[in-house]
Amino acid sequence: MERVVLLLLCAAPAARCYSSGQVTGSCADLRPHHSGISPQTNPAPFTVTADRSRYRDGEEVTVRLQAPSSTPFTGFLLQAREVGGASPLGSFSLAGGGAQLLTCNQRSVSELPDRHVIIASFVQNFRTFWVDVRSPSLTLSNDSTDGSVTPSFSPTTVSSAGCGITKVCFSQPLNCDPAVSTDCHFMSASLSDAAVRFEMIGPAQGYISFGFSDDQLMGNDDIYICGLDSTGMVKLEHAFSTGRWTPQTLPLGNVSDVKASMQDGVIACSFTSMNPISTQRTTGFNKPHYLMFAHGPSSNGQILFHTGTFISNKKVDISSPQLVGKASQPYIIKAHGALMLIAWMTLGTLGMMVARYLKSVAKKWSYQGKDVWFLVHVVVMSVTVAATITAFILSFSHVKAWSGGAHPVLGCLVMILSFIQPLVALLRCGPHHPLLFAELQVSLKAVIFHHTVAAIFTGLKLIDRTDDQWLMKVMGALLGWEALFFILLEISFRWKHKGTDLDLTLLFLFFLGHLAFLVALLVGIGMS
Repeated sequence: MERVVLLLLCAAPAARCYSSGQVTGSCADLRPHHSGISPQTNPAPFTVTADRSRYRDGEEVTVRLQAPSSTPFTGFLLQAREVGGASPLGSFSLAGGGAQLLTCNQRSVSELPDRHVIIASFVQNFRTFWVDVRSPSLTLSNDSTDGSVTPSFSPTTVSSAGCGITKVCFSQPLNCDPAVSTDCHFMSASLSDAAVRFEMIGPAQGYISFGFSDDQLMGNDDIYICGLDSTGMVKLEHAFSTGRWTPQTLPLGNVSDVKASMQDGVIACSFTSMNPISTQRTTGFNKPHYLMFAHGPSSNGQILFHTGTFISNKKVDISSPQLVGKASQPYIIKAHGALMLIAWMTLGTLGMMVARYLKSVAKKWSYQGKDVWFLVHVVVMSVTVAATITAFILSFSHVKAWSGGAHPVLGCLVMILSFIQPLVALLRCGPHHPLLFAELQVSLKAVIFHHTVAAIFTGLKLIDRTDDQWLMKVMGALLGWEALFFILLEISFRWKHKGTDLDLTLLFLFFLGHLAFLVALLVGIGMS
């Protein structure tokens, strides 16, 4: 005999039923029968959802009752009924306390057609209650695949036809057509009544995904992932992103007509969803959100860190058909990255090299009783610290939040150490003062430099959305170039025990190559 067990799960805040729990008189109309009080006629602020839109014989369906934090409910009545019917069916089991089961002479599922709906009444207080709050319909499926995925789906059926007219489209390259180009990463959304038809397609090693966000940073994002499972088949997942970590998988929810495939390295999914878009801060189809698209590899069905991503340049209401452009990095963030790069990979390096290798060469030169090398070192390092402070202020004044994983932590450490470094320098009033100060300064500068390199790498990873991560590669090459010449200069310095023309030649070659790497990185930041 076919049957369905409905598992009830109540979302915060917790709900309380009538104290006696004996309200069998409400089985027929699901009204609390408060004397002389009529139900509310405005839309209920509460929702009833199930963790799937299709189920098979014997499967449990989890039902969730949810209320906004500003409008809690204190009681509820709940039934499963045939679509268009008036009699309860099936049976419930409770996932937790705070609720009671009520016997309403329900019929078994086998006596009814295969489409059902969950109906609820919510009581806020004695005078305020809502009735006939319905979930999307549930369908009983008897096939072996549960009807969730159609393997024969062809990616060529996804195209840019109707973009800006009947659906929202978001792609990279801009306005590309996935039916024509296999290099097109593309998603679309078309709203009809309370359901949205989504499409996504693109070349990827393991998965493609799109999501909705309240800002242009990762975290608190409602996302859908189309990727390979552990058997190599393509599956659709619903998830919630909590930052730059693996998203938390959610029940697929009210999703139907799922089609998915992978052909010639191109992954594609299309599906219809009645799930409201929820980023915790905003919920609903008609609320504007930033669109995000990401793709990358997977391992044994688990997605790995994305290798490419792009974000919309504005918030988008998916109920309004339009073509959506991708965002570039804000100029203030680009300025932040450029300043940090110039400050520590160029000026900071120059200051440390002058102090280490040009003392002997420039010891004959002085200005107002101070060695020129010392004055150059002080000026360059002061500008480095000033640029670091400016870059720090620019970043936090724009973001106004703590986000980006390890990058802001490293940035704050660099900022704190940059404040300490000149204080230590002030304690050593001249270049010939005790060696302890010199060693402390050298160690402090080295620590700042290493933290800055790590901060720059993590920062470039945040803004480098190219498939091959070429900014990271150029930065790695620059670091290798610096390490090579530090080794050569140190060998020359220790071999001769004094500055030589070889030191000057090496420094000239170093900064010549360094300039090429710096220009490439600055151009990459500008184009990000």
